[in-house]
Amino acid sequence: MSSNNDSVAVSVTGGNSSDLPGNSNDPNTLTRKTVLSFHNISYQETVQHGFPFCKTTHVVERLSNIRLLDVLAARKDPRGLSGDILINGEPRPANFTCTSGYVPQNDVVMCTVTVRDNVEFSAALRLPMTMTRDEKRSRINYVLGLLHLDKESNVKPRSKELRKRTSIAMELVTEHPILFLDDPTTGLDLRTTADVILILKKMSKRGRTIIFSINQPHYSIFKLFDNLTLVASGKVMFHGPAQEALRYFSMATFCCENSFSHGIWGENRCSQECCLALMQTYYLHSEVFFMNIIAGGFFALLDTEEDGHEANEHNKLSERQQQLTEKLANKYIQSSIYNEMRTELDPLLGEQKTGRSSALEKITFVTPFWYQLWWIICRSFKNFKGFPRITVIWAIITVLLAVIVGTTFRVLRNDCTEVQTRASLIFSITILQCVISVTAGEVLVIDRDRFPHEHTSGYYRVSSYFLGKLLGDLVPRRLLPSIIFTIIVFSIAGVNTDVKGFFTMIFTIMMLASSASSLPLSIGAGQIAMAVPAVIVTIYFVFMLFISGLYSINITQGLSWIKYLSIPHYGFTALLHNEFLGQNFCPENKTAEISRCHNYVICTGEEFLAIQDIDFSSWGFWENHVALACIMIILLSIT
Repeated sequence: MSSNNDSVAVSVTGGNSSDLPGNSNDPNTLTRKTVLSFHNISYQETVQHGFPFCKTTHVVERLSNIRLLDVLAARKDPRGLSGDILINGEPRPANFTCTSGYVPQNDVVMCTVTVRDNVEFSAALRLPMTMTRDEKRSRINYVLGLLHLDKESNVKPRSKELRKRTSIAMELVTEHPILFLDDPTTGLDLRTTADVILILKKMSKRGRTIIFSINQPHYSIFKLFDNLTLVASGKVMFHGPAQEALRYFSMATFCCENSFSHGIWGENRCSQECCLALMQTYYLHSEVFFMNIIAGGFFALLDTEEDGHEANEHNKLSERQQQLTEKLANKYIQSSIYNEMRTELDPLLGEQKTGRSSALEKITFVTPFWYQLWWIICRSFKNFKGFPRITVIWAIITVLLAVIVGTTFRVLRNDCTEVQTRASLIFSITILQCVISVTAGEVLVIDRDRFPHEHTSGYYRVSSYFLGKLLGDLVPRRLLPSIIFTIIVFSIAGVNTDVKGFFTMIFTIMMLASSASSLPLSIGAGQIAMAVPAVIVTIYFVFMLFISGLYSINITQGLSWIKYLSIPHYGFTALLHNEFLGQNFCPENKTAEISRCHNYVICTGEEFLAIQDIDFSSWGFWENHVALACIMIILLSIT
């Protein structure tokens, strides 16, 4: 089939959305009367196979001349796209993903916050700053009422139906004139599906262009469609008024040549009325009618009824289906419906025949960086509060573990082993910071579907999202437990320190925890699951903790350099420096007790630090923090 014949328009010609509260006249938004047309669309993707450093690359044509939702909505990499996608005959805007709505098949709403919180987040970041808070609130209330969510606005969207309606509300609140939906009825029962489609129907009457893909719609749902586009093997089988589709496929050219000419009605004649009656009956009793039509299954069924035998050769059936697809595509090109559509489309194509106009796609934002950062942090804290049971369990575990560790070291303390006990206590705290940081990568993994959608839709910049996740998720989930654990352990263990030493220790703990958490973030970013990155990070920390211990093992000179790649080494060294510098463990009032010790007693902190080959100077302390900061910056940059 010639690719230059594949042109389709999806349009809306009546109504407008100016009745929405808080309607803005933003010049960057699309017009309310919108015609979207696509011409000669092809999409190719570069695929790599093989092992790292020896991969083979080849180009795969993912579709033949046509691809619907993701390509039309600019949700695919534009480098593989050829053809023209026009809005009212003009090139599609470079920021089309930010000026049109898109509801993905897998709902990406946050289920730990309420319906209203999700819609407010979308409105806050995607509506212009010139709108007042009251105007935004009025818009939100209107959309919630339109989708019958006003009575459930303070409910968390746990059910599939509630998540779907919330996803649609998050797009409708922006008032974009074009809304794409990727199979909005997936996983919904018939009643809920009808509710969703009726809502979309209502929005289309108000001036929105609603474009969605759907799989096996019920006949009662099909009757609500305005226009229908059928695609098989990348070729357009039909595009036009949905209610004309049955009559179009009942044309004698299709039915008679394949079945009725053989006399399955008892006559050797072609009856378009009989064909239409059979097709209507078949559709009313099957939700896959058009899928069978374009795949050849319907005519295969008729032949089976005629001949009384099964289609035994799979290759013959596949060949026949391919031939039928080509035939239907060619018939469509020759039909009057296609000619009428081309008459409408040719003026729209205009001067755009020479190439595609969306190569310079970009993402634009209507809110500044600091505003996006604030809302991301707020949503992260609300998400954190959405797990009260898990939060309480983690708090109980942290406190119990701190009490056990602190009590154990308090019982083991004595004048003869005071230095070793304190060093072991600090080493235990270092181990804890490394252990709890192993799962830090989950902070990004849980957003692996939500982030691409929201960023592409113009919610926020990558920088504001990343910084917001660090401040809103890592602080309450990683740093606070570490600080609380350290304070409880040192209080129970009876370790005395001055105010300066205490806050210096807390700062060192925060630096160690942050650096340790940045490692799983850098390894786990972009991964589907955290299993493999968690294993890699665990192996790293186990190995480095072994080297950064109390040097009870004799490390050969050739391997001593490894400690400089160790995050635990820098944290442990800084904690030892802060704890032991200036300490006297052999006071005069304990001379008698110490004289009875059977082991060699280290009396000063400086002596212990010298044994550990730790520099006494201020730089000997702060160089560890500089190293931790550099490691953290490098790893977060990789992330």
